[in-house]
Amino acid sequence: MKKDLAVYIASPRGFCAGVERAIKIVELSLKKYRPPVYVRHEIVHNRYVVQDLEKKGAIFVEELDEVPEGAPVVFSAHGVPKVVFKNAQDKKMTVLDATCPLVFKVHREAEVHAKKGAHVLLIGHAGHPEVIGTMGQLQPDQITLIETTDDVAKISPPEGKPLAYVTQTTLSVDDTAEIIDTLRKRFPDIHGPRREDICYATTNRQAAVKLLIEHCTMILVVGAPNSSNSLRLVELAIRNNIAAKLVQNVSEIDWSLVDSHNAIGITAGASAPEVLVEEIILALQDRYTCTIETIHSGIAEEITFKLPQQLTAAKKSVA
Repeated sequence: MKKDLAVYIASPRGFCAGVERAIKIVELSLKKYRPPVYVRHEIVHNRYVVQDLEKKGAIFVEELDEVPEGAPVVFSAHGVPKVVFKNAQDKKMTVLDATCPLVFKVHREAEVHAKKGAHVLLIGHAGHPEVIGTMGQLQPDQITLIETTDDVAKISPPEGKPLAYVTQTTLSVDDTAEIIDTLRKRFPDIHGPRREDICYATTNRQAAVKLLIEHCTMILVVGAPNSSNSLRLVELAIRNNIAAKLVQNVSEIDWSLVDSHNAIGITAGASAPEVLVEEIILALQDRYTCTIETIHSGIAEEITFKLPQQLTAAKKSVA
């Protein structure tokens, strides 16, 4: 006899507008330029998405020296340093920039602050592609990375220069607020963005998990291990004494762990396609007698982003 299991599904979850735009840019580039189209780094942090695009003719590379001169190349949704654009131009490549517009906004904020003479503090995670891209908009002596509240006490910004901060778009809302509060206490005159840089999708998915934890004792977060926004969802659940596991797909579920719970939640990071959630739900229904309920946060996501102008004709031909 199957065990009874209550399954609660977060809403919103999964793809955000920036991810949808980035994937569409690769697909339309393949339509316009024909395979192969090269993509520098993972277009978004999800192996399923990458493999699907590879089947369609995309070739993923780490650096531009792997791309033939003059070939079309797509830059990932996380953004790239300025030097990467220059290298692509020097090699006469056709550049298709899939940088998320919200990441691009952070780039411009950092540039504006630097042009006004400020030293920029970037709140983010070292080594993340978005952080590398944002820091690469400025000279090394113009920007400093801050990862924790402890870093605020350790930094020694240039004397006599005003300070400003920007943030990675996929951070924990609560942790970032704490860092900003610490920054403002130490540097009361620091300038920040008019609206917080953390993207709407990251904020909304964290808010949805906060509702989800009221109903369950375990949460499965569908996402990649290098997906910052997915990892933040896991951390949020654990911080609230809820067991949480990050899984890339149904094959990574530890069923012995699920067996020990009577109510579980499911959500997905902003780069995880809905098909992965659907496969997990089907597997749960096969193994347990499930009651399934979607927990709506009441937030409707209706944001869309424009495609690069050079792809609008390709979009019309697809339509």
